[in-house]
Amino acid sequence: MSNKKYDFSGWATKCNIKCSDGRTIKPGAFKDDNGRKVPLVWMHMHDDPENVLGHAYLEDVPGKGTYAYCTLNNLPKARAVKEAVHNGDVTALSIYANQLQQDSAKNVMHGRIREVSVVLAGANDGAMILEHSDTDNADAVIYSNFGEDNISDEAGEVIEHADKDDEETMNEEDQEKKEDSNVKDTKERTVKDVYDEMTDEQKDVVAFLVGQAIEDERSGKKKKNPANQDEDKETEDEDEEMVEHSVFDQDQEYGSDFISHADQGEIIGLAKQPGMDFQSALQNYLENERGLSHADSADAVSGFDDSKAVYDGKNSLELMFPDFKEAKDGMPQVIRNDQGWVTVVLNKVKKAPYSRVRTTQVDIRKLDDLRAKGYKKGTKKDLAGKYSLIRRTTDPQTVYVRSSLNNDDVADITDFDYVSYQYNEIDRPQLNEEVATAIMIGDGRDDSSPDKIFPDHIRPIWTDDDLYVKHVDVDIAAAKKALQGSDTSVHFGDSYIYAEAILEALLHARETDWYGNGTSDMFCTPHLANQMMLARDFNGRRLYDNRSQLAAALDVGNIYTAEQFNDKIRTDSKGKKHRLLAIVGNLQDYQVGSTKGGQIAHFTNFNLDFNQHQSLIETRLSGATISIYSFIVLEEPVEDSASTGTGA
Repeated sequence: MSNKKYDFSGWATKCNIKCSDGRTIKPGAFKDDNGRKVPLVWMHMHDDPENVLGHAYLEDVPGKGTYAYCTLNNLPKARAVKEAVHNGDVTALSIYANQLQQDSAKNVMHGRIREVSVVLAGANDGAMILEHSDTDNADAVIYSNFGEDNISDEAGEVIEHADKDDEETMNEEDQEKKEDSNVKDTKERTVKDVYDEMTDEQKDVVAFLVGQAIEDERSGKKKKNPANQDEDKETEDEDEEMVEHSVFDQDQEYGSDFISHADQGEIIGLAKQPGMDFQSALQNYLENERGLSHADSADAVSGFDDSKAVYDGKNSLELMFPDFKEAKDGMPQVIRNDQGWVTVVLNKVKKAPYSRVRTTQVDIRKLDDLRAKGYKKGTKKDLAGKYSLIRRTTDPQTVYVRSSLNNDDVADITDFDYVSYQYNEIDRPQLNEEVATAIMIGDGRDDSSPDKIFPDHIRPIWTDDDLYVKHVDVDIAAAKKALQGSDTSVHFGDSYIYAEAILEALLHARETDWYGNGTSDMFCTPHLANQMMLARDFNGRRLYDNRSQLAAALDVGNIYTAEQFNDKIRTDSKGKKHRLLAIVGNLQDYQVGSTKGGQIAHFTNFNLDFNQHQSLIETRLSGATISIYSFIVLEEPVEDSASTGTGA
């Protein structure tokens, strides 16, 4: 006997009372917990250390249940609970137990109590707080074998109910079972009938003998008994099932609650419902239908005891159905088109604070009448010839990206900010790519499409008028013939010929009718850049070791590849088709204009009708080449049968 300080005490659980989950705790079910110290918790909540209020010492009271002496710690939540208990506001206790051994009638024969909780309403009507100390230092006496006389009788009706004789405390269900048993006495009784009438001590002996017999059978030490072969097979199976779930050997820990075939059918049916998977259905069924806690339900499936610290913080259900782990932490990776050249285009084009643009040019190159004239004394000086203005205007168009997010999805995704992710990683890059594509080659939609970005608002360089853009065909076949002659094919590979054809076409294009300003850049298909990089000389040595050397040979500042240029076909005014290879020029000769209020803006709204976050990102702008003959477009002639696309 030892003295223990406690703040209050009461029944953690009472036996022979049917709980709200359908179970009935039988006498001695938790006798192995006698004298154990377990955590005292608020409402069985295990997710916060502050929910641990203190600890409780358990006493098994034979024939009555498990009594708890509870000591509170000094944390704020524990002090609040102490005041509520002393004031009589909270009067119920509840247990958290696993390793349950129960029969088909949900009579719990054995288990282990893991914690005691202070609750607003318990599953067991007899689990009540009976007394509490008036001071913080009240003492209680803990006995190793607690007798009936040591129980406080302040429990009123509950104590009286618990103190009745076994016959008086038997509930209606037990009375019916007893009446059924009396009827069976007049008939032939089965082994199960005899087993059910045994005392706990007798069942312990039977369990030991059967367990020993099974062990002997497995080890080959026990010989077969011919007399057993005449026993009824159905009775034998029934007996084996009963023994399997009624073993009380205290030197071993057996599997806990189990799942029947009927349970499996209900779980599978639940898993078929929309929004459910098998793991969720299994967990839901065990917790709601079987009344098991999260850890207990895991044990029911696996048969393991999660109290053993061998699962690295995971219960056995989590080990059986592990969550997927992201290979890369953070937000999901976005699979998108090549974006490197997009940023370059948007950064290098000329920006203007106005969106309605007019360009005016006067072409006097081939007007002889405009030439300066020599004067002959005594003659009349002639007037200069007439010339015309070349003028075009470009007005703006709105370009936008609109999206919506279901609020349920936003709430469920806790790993990152889904709204910010949608804007920064999807919507804004999509808008940037669309604008850059419209500037360089057009958006590619049919003129009848309501979403088309029209070329008279944002004028594509590739398909612009010949006054502004010089279109040059690269004749690969002619270059091959010129290089190889009659017998030199063994010296020149296709990559070398391709590179030389591109280089020759670009350099010759600059000789006449090209007035680009500053340093030009090349935007081309990845295939063109790779073909030129693979060019080799007679000895097999590559001509260009890196992109910088190739750019120097082409007399451009940088080479940018754009996979969006692949397989783009333009049809000219004569009906001939040309495949795009590269666009060369200085993007300062292309102007993008937007007035105040037309800059990129982001608008958000919440739709109450559809419970959605709605997002709109848009800009209103114009775009046009503002210098004549400022860009060179390299193309490859295409036969009609080989065409695979159209220009903007």
